[in-house]
Amino acid sequence: MIPLVNVALMRQCDATAVAHRGVEALIHDAGAAVATEARALLGTLYGRRIAVLAGPGLNGADGRVAAGILTSRGCKVDVISVFSQPQELRGYDLVIDAAFGLGCSRPYVAPRVAGGTRVLAVDLVSGVNADTGEVLGHPLAADVTLALGALKPAHLDGPAARLAGELRFASLGIDVPQGSGLVDDQDLAHYVRRGVDDHKWTHALTILAGSPSMPGAAALACRGALSAGASMIHLVSRGKVARVLHLPDEVVRVRGRAIDPRSASVAAGPGLGTTSTSWLLERLSGVTVPVVLDADALTLEVVGLKSSVPRILTPHAKEFARLAGAVPGDQRFDAVRRLAAQTGCVVLLKGPVTVIASPSGELRAVNAGTSALATAGSGDVLSGMIAAAIARGHEPFHAASLSAHLHGRAGALLPPFGSAGDLPDAVTRALAGLRGRDPSDEATTSRHRLNRAGRSRT
Repeated sequence: MIPLVNVALMRQCDATAVAHRGVEALIHDAGAAVATEARALLGTLYGRRIAVLAGPGLNGADGRVAAGILTSRGCKVDVISVFSQPQELRGYDLVIDAAFGLGCSRPYVAPRVAGGTRVLAVDLVSGVNADTGEVLGHPLAADVTLALGALKPAHLDGPAARLAGELRFASLGIDVPQGSGLVDDQDLAHYVRRGVDDHKWTHALTILAGSPSMPGAAALACRGALSAGASMIHLVSRGKVARVLHLPDEVVRVRGRAIDPRSASVAAGPGLGTTSTSWLLERLSGVTVPVVLDADALTLEVVGLKSSVPRILTPHAKEFARLAGAVPGDQRFDAVRRLAAQTGCVVLLKGPVTVIASPSGELRAVNAGTSALATAGSGDVLSGMIAAAIARGHEPFHAASLSAHLHGRAGALLPPFGSAGDLPDAVTRALAGLRGRDPSDEATTSRHRLNRAGRSRT
């Protein structure tokens, strides 16, 4: 997990690192990381023209160190003070934005940049509030932002997130306490869980899904659950839908009102229809295992059902507004935390950046998704995956976070115009690929690629 912290905590972590290593060593490491990222952006360095917009603080110092390194490698580098910057920068292959970082609290107007010039932001795009993602003035939109030490809310939340471009991360060896964070591939290393005494009921679950008007949602939820490790599924649908669906052998069609006590989790909602509330309440009453509520289960009556078991809500923006009484807006982190605290549930808000919050305020962000997930039924697959991860022994908050990331990674494997029906097989391929990698390969590097183009979720 890549740590995600506010300004106050980042300053504490920076101060501790300076006390142990000295400010010059920290600035050198940051400048070297920026120079490495500049090379990754440009491909070759010799003869390239680079402008470094340097401010008066540590960001400016990082930029000046990077300028020295890039000059030694054959670049033609101009270091430009923000106090004497021109209105426009022309003739450069790359502009390094090292004007203002964490300390930016007033509007900053960046120079215009000629078309075709790449922009690399050091830690943050200059001219944003790092805690809220508020845009202050007229910042440069970055092609790449290299976050230093930890991610800040503005990288992923608020209007400023749209200016960050592709996110990269360099830890610089700064010790940051475990807390909120961005889910990364390394976190999936232990997603698959098996025991020597496993049998078909060990990781069984029940899915309440499907109706005559939306039968396919039940099949997608079941296939999603199987791809994420469910060993047996009891499917309960409205009407006679389950009888006519072509389902894998691990799915047992069940009639009745009671949830099988051998189920380790329940997923409810996909394709049940808007008139299913009383039907659902009858079946969820008395459930003693964690419940994933999605789609047509996301009503105030169902969410408000008194229960002592963990519940996970998985709304998109419109469903979120129905539960919270307002759309999440630009400040999605705070909005999701509020709803989680209000309902006592884990809340997963889908979107280009998916946000997961626990009732205690712990937060995870996922930005692995692609626009391929903006298709009907992809959320049904995710709800099944989360229920399966719980059945495999993951705590509900972690099951939601890890499943959302795996769901995004699977989406990146879909063919052009792939459908939600292709997702379960893609989940299987994604897990096989991730388990075939040595997590230490990426863990030992100083920089990580944290997102991909075209992110979206439904």
